[in-house]
Amino acid sequence: MLGLARRLGHNAARAARQLAARMVLPRGAGFWVVVRLAPPLEEQRLPTLPFQRETPQSLLDVLEILEAAAGDPQIDGVLLRLGGAPRGWSKVMAVRRAVERVGAAGKPVVAWGERLGLEDLFLASAARRLWLPPSGSVFLVGLRAEAVFVRGLLGHLGVDADVVRVGGYKTAGEMLLRDAMSPEAREQSEALLDDLFGELVEGIARGRGLEPAAVRERVDRGPYAARAAVESGLADACLYPDELEPELEKLTPVPPAERAGPRRVRLVEGALYGALRARDPGWRPLWGDLPRVAYVVAIGAIHRGRGFYGIGSDGLRGLLEGLARDAGVRGVVLRLDSPGGDSLASDLLWRAIRVLRRDKPVVVSMGDVAASGGYYVAAAADAVLAEAATVTGSIGVVGGKLHAERLFERLGVATDAVERGARAGLVSQTRGFTPEERAALRREMEAIYDTFLERVAQGRGVERRALEGMAGGRVWSGARARELGLVDALGGPLEALREVRRRAGLADDERVLVELHPRRARLAGLRGLLGMGGERLRG
Repeated sequence: MLGLARRLGHNAARAARQLAARMVLPRGAGFWVVVRLAPPLEEQRLPTLPFQRETPQSLLDVLEILEAAAGDPQIDGVLLRLGGAPRGWSKVMAVRRAVERVGAAGKPVVAWGERLGLEDLFLASAARRLWLPPSGSVFLVGLRAEAVFVRGLLGHLGVDADVVRVGGYKTAGEMLLRDAMSPEAREQSEALLDDLFGELVEGIARGRGLEPAAVRERVDRGPYAARAAVESGLADACLYPDELEPELEKLTPVPPAERAGPRRVRLVEGALYGALRARDPGWRPLWGDLPRVAYVVAIGAIHRGRGFYGIGSDGLRGLLEGLARDAGVRGVVLRLDSPGGDSLASDLLWRAIRVLRRDKPVVVSMGDVAASGGYYVAAAADAVLAEAATVTGSIGVVGGKLHAERLFERLGVATDAVERGARAGLVSQTRGFTPEERAALRREMEAIYDTFLERVAQGRGVERRALEGMAGGRVWSGARARELGLVDALGGPLEALREVRRRAGLADDERVLVELHPRRARLAGLRGLLGMGGERLRG
């Protein structure tokens, strides 16, 4: 009876949304959807206050709005209002791909922004037109990977770092030990930058109708004022906001029966379109329920236990175990963005995913970073997707400590201790490691590294000997990781959802509910009726 009551409630909420849609959305004519992009574009929609003027959109919200617009016959086109690109290249690439699908469906996409950086230009170049205000600019100056080193600062303070690493490319501790990049760090940074820069140049060239060499030349001559950007072919025109609608009229597809005059441009905010149509879950059957797919977001450093920050192994493991027991959940997408963390916590999560995939498929969608423990966890899934720019791999181990022996001497601070056990002072911050302690720590880290290799080899189906050549702490771009077999395909959240449906045996046209996890508390009232919570329809 509880399930029946819940489904009746969903249907009542949908009836309210449909009534609102008839009152708010244009009827009998097409309209343009206005998608506003500004950082940060979060992986999950943040909680909002009642009567808050603007509703922040999540990455999945924006992707679903664009996907719905591509297939909606009432949509004339999409206007992208760029207030800054989403933070993170993986998000930029996912949104750009969705914009390209709208264009491929025959609908014009127009981008307008005031000051565009490289990320904005890469995204906006997928649009049919790119407009700037006359006082705008395109800050196109290339890419720079910069590292900070604090060995000198620590030395002035009298603090020393004692670091042990397994893997020649495991360079996370170098900021404490060096004053410049090691050859290994420089090598992998150069490779990552080459891959990303090549992807950006190719994308801008393809979108703007330029040769890649011409784009590289324009990068070297940047930045650009708005009119210079138009003259160089990086933008199409200089327009103020009040001048947009007349130009949109010229791009609006007009059916033959209406060609006697231009169709008046109607603009609808993307957030409203998403709530009333794009994320409409449809009518719920009363005597059963639709199959569900769980979309789980896990972001940050991996640690044991629980907590509001990072990825707590107990919290995420409990969530995955609950999804394993829920017969209505047919598959799981894990949206993962993590630089790694605690090795034990990573292994516990690896095991939880392996157990979960016994009963239902698990597909990982990697964000900006899935390195070290983050990749350890990802390797447990049935399939792993990455963006071309995703920092991937870092199969290695690093650890150590800071100790303040010289600082204490300088300050006149004395320490004394009583110990039982030859290595009881291993983690003491009053001295560095003894040779015996360092050797013991290295043995432990080598055992962790060996397990790491074993887990990845098992999950990815890669021979151990071949994997060792990709490991050693080396990070790869998502594009290069795909070539190496560390990931299965390039893609983002939408592609991962399609893949998990396929693996779950769900037909392309079958209605499926996507549940967002971890759950966010919904505000009561109109926001609940507008479907701003944790379910949306796919199918």
